[in-house]
Amino acid sequence: MAEQKRVRLLDAEVARKIAAGEVIDRPNAIIRELMDNAVDSGATKIDVEIEGGGIEKIRVVDNGCGMSKEDLMQCARPHATSKISTETDLLHLSTLGFRGEALSSMAAVSRLEIISGGNKMNASVTEDHLITPTSKTEGTIVQTKGLFENFPARRQFLKRPASEGIMCRGTFEEKVLPRPDIAFTFTSEGEEKLNLPAGQTLKERFVQVNQYFENEELFYEITEEKPSDKFSFTLIIGEPSVTRSSRKDISIYVNGRKIQEYSLIQAIVYGIQGYFPNGSFPVACLFVQIDSSLVDFNIHPAKREARFKDINSLHHEVSTATRNFFRQYTVKTMLAENEAPAMDNSSIAQLAFNTDISETNKISAFETPDLYFEEKNSVVSKYTIKSPADTSVSYVDVKRSSGNFSSSSPSGNRTKFFGESSPLSKEPRENFMSEVSYKPNFIPDNFAKSNIEKEEDGFHFVGCTMGTFLIAEKNGILYIIDQHAAHERMLYDRLMAEAKEKQNLLVPYTIQTDSEADDKYIEAIKDKLKETGFECKNCGNGRWEFSTVPARWKGKEEDLKKDVLDRRVNPADIMNSVIASTACRTAVMDGTVLDNQTAAEIARGALELPDPHCPHGRPVFTTITRTQLFSLVKRT
Repeated sequence: MAEQKRVRLLDAEVARKIAAGEVIDRPNAIIRELMDNAVDSGATKIDVEIEGGGIEKIRVVDNGCGMSKEDLMQCARPHATSKISTETDLLHLSTLGFRGEALSSMAAVSRLEIISGGNKMNASVTEDHLITPTSKTEGTIVQTKGLFENFPARRQFLKRPASEGIMCRGTFEEKVLPRPDIAFTFTSEGEEKLNLPAGQTLKERFVQVNQYFENEELFYEITEEKPSDKFSFTLIIGEPSVTRSSRKDISIYVNGRKIQEYSLIQAIVYGIQGYFPNGSFPVACLFVQIDSSLVDFNIHPAKREARFKDINSLHHEVSTATRNFFRQYTVKTMLAENEAPAMDNSSIAQLAFNTDISETNKISAFETPDLYFEEKNSVVSKYTIKSPADTSVSYVDVKRSSGNFSSSSPSGNRTKFFGESSPLSKEPRENFMSEVSYKPNFIPDNFAKSNIEKEEDGFHFVGCTMGTFLIAEKNGILYIIDQHAAHERMLYDRLMAEAKEKQNLLVPYTIQTDSEADDKYIEAIKDKLKETGFECKNCGNGRWEFSTVPARWKGKEEDLKKDVLDRRVNPADIMNSVIASTACRTAVMDGTVLDNQTAAEIARGALELPDPHCPHGRPVFTTITRTQLFSLVKRT
């Protein structure tokens, strides 16, 4: 039987060290707290220096407002702070620091020195706020030495200096990201590792700090154009070619603090669905500014988490902005891929002979493609995208159909001319040469006009290859099409168009909300739910009844509650996963042998898709232009 021990009060010094260990657990925690204080002081330049991975020394210099002698005499005592004075101030925090625990914790586990306003203060286990005069400096210099040297039990659990130094730099990078208006430098072992000038954009700061191997031009800055009086946000995100296998490269900042907020990461992931390859995630960083009365940071020792009064509207806006951006990006990419250079006369002249023939018998085989086309029902998007090359570029959201193109493909006409369908190919070569005269851009009278009529829109199906790809040509561009992805997208679009068909429920599904905020959320999306096929009514006391659901939706009552309330799925996306899965299983698979007519129909349909990506985000086709082919074979 264990020996019974009496309850006793801990010695003040022991209690202080325990409390200090909750705030300062390793060197990077000191950097976190001191950089917060420097930013709160209004500094425009902050320098961070470390030695021995921050174990031996950490020094933070700023040019902020500084401290008076009276402030220095109190600053390292427990719960001494200038940020708040009453408990109601916790509901309206405007600073990064506010608890008054950092400096006292540093003094408990290291030798703390602060220089400001012509005075120097030393505090440690053996020194209690010793003030000595010194030369006057701008701002404040804070330095700690010998971390945990008086606390061996904690020091032995620190990592090697090199590893601690890496964590110190990681914390430094985390703190500098949301403040591109401040200049920062990071120096380790006397060598400057990072120098960040003031006046950068959020995207420039993000790219420079993270040093990704992808080019800066592959990242974009999305800013909410009509911020509400409650919140605003900016999202830095890479294009679909910049992917990662996990969510770890998605960061969330709220009022300058990096926090762990799954719902906002989820909002970004929902926004990219259908544009990124299945199972991949973007590189992104969300910066949110929100009314301080609507968020509580005082729930985590390191302020890593926050509690929001109502995160639903922010979640919806972030998800919608992300989705709209990638919709515009897809349209922009499609239009750019269709802008192929016209064939010049010198290239055409290489393909023909020079003889006389009547002008009335000329039929152009190589007309210039009309690549700049418009649709009658084009819709101009209200969103803008910022990129390095241009600060604001608007894109047209085009729904393409099989429009008329005033061109025919050069290689397609040459294939017809020498193909088996042409009656000329059946004549002996010498007769063929003697009976037909040539001149640039001409086709003889006896050429089969039916072949020309088949390709008036510039489309020419070449064939299938490798059991997976379809080859087609249109307007001088060679398309290599993934038959499964193309067919899957075509089926998906057709099923989505039919997804609004409803079925009445004999027994309505019931959802019981937990708060008034949930009721407001359902009320806000009620009309969108109805458009999707989910009709509901508020029965009072947090009880909602759903009388209809989409005909193709096979979920249960608990699935509906999970999608609507727990996961906060956009109503338009509730059917997305169901239909995407159906389309994937129904589409022709890799290795399926197609007859020419079916293959040609899929190829033509693929080039007419409004969004040339399968529902899981993979591109339907890739392209090769004439110029690229010439370059590949070293032809000029």
